[in-house]
Amino acid sequence: MSKTSSDVRHTSIGSSASKRKTAKPAAKVAKKARKSALLSEAEIREVFRRFHAANPEPKGELEHINPYTLLVAVVLSAQATDAGVNKATRALFKVADTPEKMLKLGEEKLRDHVKTIGLYRAKAKNVIGLSQRLIEDYDGVVPSDRDALESLPGVGRKTANVVMNIAFHQPTMAVDTHVFRVANRVGLSRGQTPLAVEEDLMHVVPKEYAMHAHHWLILHGRYVCKARKPECWRCLINDICRYPDKTPAP
Repeated sequence: MSKTSSDVRHTSIGSSASKRKTAKPAAKVAKKARKSALLSEAEIREVFRRFHAANPEPKGELEHINPYTLLVAVVLSAQATDAGVNKATRALFKVADTPEKMLKLGEEKLRDHVKTIGLYRAKAKNVIGLSQRLIEDYDGVVPSDRDALESLPGVGRKTANVVMNIAFHQPTMAVDTHVFRVANRVGLSRGQTPLAVEEDLMHVVPKEYAMHAHHWLILHGRYVCKARKPECWRCLINDICRYPDKTPAP
């Protein structure tokens, strides 16, 4: 049976619709491919060259006096801002800057000092616990070994990495929410866990930039590559970054 003109029109429309249906997934695939593309070795080197040129000696923003107060500050900073922690610890560290002084201060008075910080009760308990352990097992000295640090109450991998990097000048990679976000947006990693991102960064960051790399990424995420609305128009690696939805200037 021959097709009528109506049949032909219907077939043509159906064919066009089919093409449109396949085009949309194809666009999604292309966008996903762009997002999944990792930076080349040369591009990664250029990213960190620019970070270094702009800020040769980046510093962590948690105020501290010695390795012990750094450790305490990092434990207190979990799910809190550095500014909020600094506000609480300025007075605290004047009276307790060693494990012995912290135990003498006691958990109740410690809670009074840090009560403006989220989860302060649990954190105060951990600070007292880690202070006790430092005295009992390490003669009151903060260890530089990862396993030893992670054995202390309230100390996880990220905290250990920060202490090892800042206090003991080891090229570790502390992956917080900022580093995790920036690494995935820029194209340094596609890791879906902090550990996966840490391992990727340790592998791809050029050795000469490894000591300061996590500071640059943290500061970039905190002040430029923000979670909700990255300020792409003033980003110094905008032309290299793989993020597909760059934010225009306001």
